[in-house]
Formats: sequence, structure tokens, C-alpha cells
Amino acid sequence: MPQSSAAPVDAARPAGALMSAPVGKPRKVPRVLVLGGGTVGLYSALRLRRRLGKRDAAIVVVDPRPYMTYAPFLPEAAAGSIDPRNVVAPHRRALKGVDVLQGHVTQIEHASRRVQITPIEGEPYWVTYDHLVVGLGSVARTLPIPGLAEQGIGFKNVEEAIALRNHVLGRIDVAASTWDPELRRKMLTFVFVGGGFAGIEALAEVEDMARYAVRKYKQIEQSELRFVLVEGSRRILPEVNEELGGYTLEQLRKRDIEIFLSTFLNSCVDGHIVLSDGTEFDAETVVWTAGVKANPVLQDSDLPLDKLGRVICNARLQVTDADGAVVADAWAAGDCAAVPDLYNPGQFCPPNAQHALREGNHIGDNLALVLRSAQPTEYKHRNVGAVASLGMYKGVAQMFGRIKVRGFLAWVLHRSYHVFAMPTFNRKLRIAAGWTGSVLLRREVVALGSLHDPRAEFRAASVPAAPKAAPAAPASGDAALPPQKAEKDSPAAKGDARPA
Repeated sequence: MPQSSAAPVDAARPAGALMSAPVGKPRKVPRVLVLGGGTVGLYSALRLRRRLGKRDAAIVVVDPRPYMTYAPFLPEAAAGSIDPRNVVAPHRRALKGVDVLQGHVTQIEHASRRVQITPIEGEPYWVTYDHLVVGLGSVARTLPIPGLAEQGIGFKNVEEAIALRNHVLGRIDVAASTWDPELRRKMLTFVFVGGGFAGIEALAEVEDMARYAVRKYKQIEQSELRFVLVEGSRRILPEVNEELGGYTLEQLRKRDIEIFLSTFLNSCVDGHIVLSDGTEFDAETVVWTAGVKANPVLQDSDLPLDKLGRVICNARLQVTDADGAVVADAWAAGDCAAVPDLYNPGQFCPPNAQHALREGNHIGDNLALVLRSAQPTEYKHRNVGAVASLGMYKGVAQMFGRIKVRGFLAWVLHRSYHVFAMPTFNRKLRIAAGWTGSVLLRREVVALGSLHDPRAEFRAASVPAAPKAAPAAPASGDAALPPQKAEKDSPAAKGDARPA
């Protein structure tokens, strides 16, 4: 990336708060730079802005997307139970009084108090700061499996959820007009890799949607739909106890979902699935939900990282080195941070929305305290439980480590908890209204075939037609016939035309 040899400067942006102070002259208002506009970034910026006015701190949030995605609702967005637009919170609407930069963080130099940002278009630039909040989140943890990069679909953002829904419904549409049994079988086989919360919820919701959709297809039998789960460990849903995990396993098998435990995906080249136990079959859909890893951009920074690539933190959410010494003016939380779990000594807070939301708020509180020359406090949160949706009106929940809930009530708990956690009243209301509409009018199950390449048809229409070949010389028996006669006696004119 190009770098200037001069002192760090900021890009000239319309927001006056982003202009650099003259070299050697301190800023009148300390700048807090928040990396990542996900749950941690959004809630930390909101909480800090509520605690401090614009004359106390300037807050800047950097993210390549103009919105925060509420990940727990991605499975329902993929199943059409929630409008995908309602599982995201637009930054410029939610972050009032906060400056937003859209771009990728490509380098962090905390020693110089500056970060390099690469915008969606244009040259990279540097932004300086006084305090740094790292909430860059995670990316999919992939493996070098042959064919995975070409065939796999991730499940980390709303674009992937929309793509999965469109792809599954599209395969059903195409299969309904395909008579080749092998090709139909490949189209109607859907493989999900990973048996954690993300994988199980995505599988259960999409399977429920697909079976609902197939009821309208006379050409496809329910038995032709094949859903397969591949999990490397001996159980699914490690976030809940074995009893609920076993119950979920039993419910999925009752729905004719094939489950391979202690099994790995070895290859999926050209849609040919090869599992570690020797099982082989063909599938046109491979969904990868087998874990996450900290955002790799952290490797391009001078922040201390643990062996998993996460930023090392103390219980106050301050960045520390390996010996526990605090790195001044740096904070971190969420999936990209190793935050000690004070209720489980020796362990770290799990990378889920429940902790990310509270950690973001706690960073906002602690930064406000520090900027007012007070001492930050430790982050402590006892897990209130875990809830998972298994399709419409089905779910599992474990509350406070002891209370186990199944079926319809667990599904209600799942929806109730997450709709209250969704940021902005606007989104809460839209989601609730959408659920009500689905109950009264039933959900829509239609694939938008050209959604991911909307210009394909226009490009095809814009390509000049190839010049036609000169007509072949007529056979000797037809040579004396005039063109009108030859056309009149053609099979098409006699009603013998056949479809191509």
C-alpha cells in the first residue's frame, strides 16, 4: 500500500471531525477510532456517544459495509421468515452523532496511533486517533479442501444468506423441469458442514423452507429432497448440554436429515462429495459453517495477539501484552479478542452475540470513565443461556444452565430474545410485523434467478448476433421449385414442426 513519508494525516472527508490537527498541535477533542461496525463497534460507539457529548470526544467507525448484521437472524433470513433488509442496522441511521467511514482496515500502527484504510474505490489513506477500539470480528475458518473454494457457500453475512436461499429455491425450480434422474438427485442434495449453532440453525431453517416450497411442485416428491450434515466431532450443538444436543439430533433425523458425526469433508470437486468415512455422492450445494477465526488483518498490526490470532485483553477489555502489561489507549472485544471469562477462570468469553453486545457497551462505559480520568471496571457476564431455532415453530433452549426447553416454547424464546436484542426500534417493529404477516399470509418461497448477476441477460442481448451461414445448395430434386413452393412443402408448413 502506498505510504506518505510525511507525518500521519487523515483523508479529507466532508465531516470536519475527520480533519487532522496541525502537526505538533494536539487535537482539542480526543478522537476514538472504532474498527468494525458489527455488534461490538456499533454498541461501543452508541454507548460512548450517550456518555459523552461531541465536545468531549469525536467518534469514528470504520467498516467495509454500511450496516451492522445481526448474525443470529441470518438463518431465518435465509429461510424467508425475516426480510433480509431487517436483519441489518444501517450505520448512518443508527449511529447518530458518529462519523462513519466505509472501507477496509488494511494496516494498524498503534505505536504511531494511526490506521490505514482502503476505501471501496480510490487510494488508501491514513487516519490518526487518540484511542482505538478493535471490534473487527471474525471470518470463516476454511480448510484447504479440494473444491471448497469453488463450490462452497459461506454463512457469515446477509449477502450469503440471500444467496443460499436463492440458490436452494433455484435448484428446486430447475429440478422440477429436469428429467435426468442423476442430475435431479444432484440438484436436490444439500450438504451443510459444521454442527455448531450456525450450521444447525441454517440447516434446519433451510430444510423447513425447502419442504414447504416443494409442496407446490407436482414434479418433485418430498423424498427427493436430501439434506446432509457433516460434523467432525462426536456431537452437535456443543453450546448446550448433551441432552439437548441429543434431542436436536433425534429431531433432525426424524425429518430424514442424514447426519455424519466424527466425519470430515475430504473433497467436493465439481460437486462430487467425498467424506472421510468413504461415503461419496454428488451435490450442487455445499454450505460451510465449520467455525470462525479472528479477522486476519490483525496479523498486519503491532497489537499483541495470542496463538489463535486474537487480540490479548484483560477483564477491563484493555489490550495487554503477553505479560499482562496494559497497552495504552487500545481496547478490544468480540470475536477478534481473547476476553477472560471471570465466571469461568482460565477460559475466554465465547464468540457469540450475547457477549459481543455487552462487551461493546462495557467498552463504551470504560472509555467514558477513562476520558473523565476515572478507573475502568471489569467485564463480567454470567451466560443467560442459549436458544436455537430448528425451523418454523421448532427450537431448543437452555436457560441459566439448568432450564431446558424444547419445541414451540423454545422457538418463542428464541424469537423474543433476539428481537429485543436487535438494535433500533425501527428494526424490532419491522421484524415483528414481518412475523405477523408470515403467520397470516404464509411466507414467500420464490427464487430470483438473476439476482446475483442481474446484467447477464442484458449482456447477452447486447452481443451482436453471429452472421448466418450461406444457405446450402438445394438438392437436385428441389432445384426447379420456386422458394415459395419449397417453403410451402416444408414440414413446418405442414404442421410437422417439433420443439427444439
